[in-house]
Amino acid sequence: MSYIVNNRIHVNPGFEDAFEARFRARAGQIDQQPGFVAMRVLRPQGNQAPYVVETEWQNQDAFRAWVGSDDFKRAHANPLPPEATAEGGGIEQFEVVEGTVAGVER
Repeated sequence: MSYIVNNRIHVNPGFEDAFEARFRARAGQIDQQPGFVAMRVLRPQGNQAPYVVETEWQNQDAFRAWVGSDDFKRAHANPLPPEATAEGGGIEQFEVVEGTVAGVER
């Protein structure tokens, strides 16, 4: 089954548009990575909730190869200013045990 990585990022008020724009304008390096399945940027709907950047991979090795790649370094080379984000959040990694996708037979 798949491997899911969630990056929880607390974006400070006033920086939401810039944060979202970075993902809309991204170079797309991740899309070309072997083993990459999907990426979603989730906007929080409650107070104090972080953004979640969720990536799905065929397996953990594919994710690790992305993190060690030159494309990963390029994708993270120009971060938002430090005042754009708050403490907290972080990376969570999961192996999918079971799941369904609408309209897809497995």
